Amino acid sequence: MDLYCTRPGCRRPENFFTDLDDPATLKAVQQKFCTNCGMPLILVGRYLPQKLLGQGGFGAAFLARDRYTPGLRRCVVKQFQPANTLSPKQLQIAQDLFEREAEALEDLGNAHPQIPDLFAFFELAVPSSQASKDDRFFYLVQEYIDGQTMEQELEKTGAFSEDNLSNVLQEILKVLQFVHENGSIHRDIKPSNIMRHRNGHIYLLDFGAVRQATKAGVKSTGIYSEGFAPPEQMAGGEVYPSSDLYALAVTCLMLLTNKQPSELLDTYSNTWRWRSHCSISDRLANILDRMLRSAPSQRYQSAAETLAALDGGSFGSSVLPSTPLKQTAPQPTPIAVSSPLPTVFPAVPIPNQPAPIQPAQPQPIAPVAPRPAIRSTIPKGIAPFPILELLANAGFTGFEAGLLAIALISVLGTTFISGGFWLLLLAGLILAQSRRIIERVDLVIIAVLSVGGVFVLSWLKRLAIAPLIGSPWLTAIAVAVMAGLLAIALTTLFRLVYKLLSLLIAKFF
Repeated sequence: MDLYCTRPGCRRPENFFTDLDDPATLKAVQQKFCTNCGMPLILVGRYLPQKLLGQGGFGAAFLARDRYTPGLRRCVVKQFQPANTLSPKQLQIAQDLFEREAEALEDLGNAHPQIPDLFAFFELAVPSSQASKDDRFFYLVQEYIDGQTMEQELEKTGAFSEDNLSNVLQEILKVLQFVHENGSIHRDIKPSNIMRHRNGHIYLLDFGAVRQATKAGVKSTGIYSEGFAPPEQMAGGEVYPSSDLYALAVTCLMLLTNKQPSELLDTYSNTWRWRSHCSISDRLANILDRMLRSAPSQRYQSAAETLAALDGGSFGSSVLPSTPLKQTAPQPTPIAVSSPLPTVFPAVPIPNQPAPIQPAQPQPIAPVAPRPAIRSTIPKGIAPFPILELLANAGFTGFEAGLLAIALISVLGTTFISGGFWLLLLAGLILAQSRRIIERVDLVIIAVLSVGGVFVLSWLKRLAIAPLIGSPWLTAIAVAVMAGLLAIALTTLFRLVYKLLSLLIAKFF
């Protein structure tokens, strides 16, 4: 099983533990430590980070597994990683904002089906590279949404059609109606914070900049995404529900035109010039133009009013009912500004990366005040590779084993030396695949090079194989392919036997 080190600056964060593929070991293991820096890898004994999703200005996000769920549920672990340039006061403010993001997700996400759920929020104290003190790390665990952001979808498919855009707009307006009615303002609407799940549902992500909307006259902090934020937010003034509508409209322009906001805003006249870059109905264009007005009072005053206009009602229609909730929504606690840590992070390097951490001696770790209670349900195991990848690796190994055997016998004859070399090379290939040193495209490249090597060898020296299908070289390739198919069949058989034995052991013992 792969585990990813979450210590900032770790030089080799990828770790692989074959023993965790065994259900009994996975059930009994207390902790695993990074082989490079000594960082505990199993967070609060529960969460198993496996892959870096991305990094932002204040943190990093990791794809993880929850081993206390029967299906090893996937989740997103977000770690607070402030820049080294922050003063102690700024650091404390940033930390408070990160905690308030967790509060916002707990209040909003757990009550609405199109906002990620909060699973956990905790702090860890771990031994530092400096023996005299501990490092403190803050984590937030939330629901993993399996899909693509609108930004990713735009890059893949190009400009949205009016029907596609209208669907996204209406779904996000319903979510915003719920957010606003519960006394909050998102303040960071943009394509990378809107995601379409594989099942087609639209989600609103990243509540790191959310703030309370009930305190009139309170100025905004300088947290915003340039190009999407309305004038009042960029000026540090009070924000309103219509501030989110402005950012949503800019998002719509980007999706309709496949152009950046800076390409559509005429800064000289401070007007949006976008209609010539797409073809949509006048009614939708007029609605977007009103959402984009500079003065907050001239925009729609609520998401519900905007939805009414989209549905063909009057611009001053009454409030529509919001999307059904997952449960009866609790009264929200006051939510202040939270740090802008996107659920799906752009792959942008963080300035002032922390210096590489020197390896620390692994020591037991105690979680500091984890918020949710952790249940004791243990999963029954997980394979280190998805089944298709496992079979592909088996086929590659069998193919290479066949080619290597023919090449070594042709050069060295049937001796212990050739057999030893064959076993050594085969073990190296299997080890490299198990640790993911080589994978996917690497396997194809190695296979092509191997075929080329055998072809060259057939010209320099007679291959130790009978030419059954035209030439020794073609026969060698055919034998290697058959060896690969045999390896796939044996792997499938052993996997079925393993699964059957696991079920029998779990049932009777």
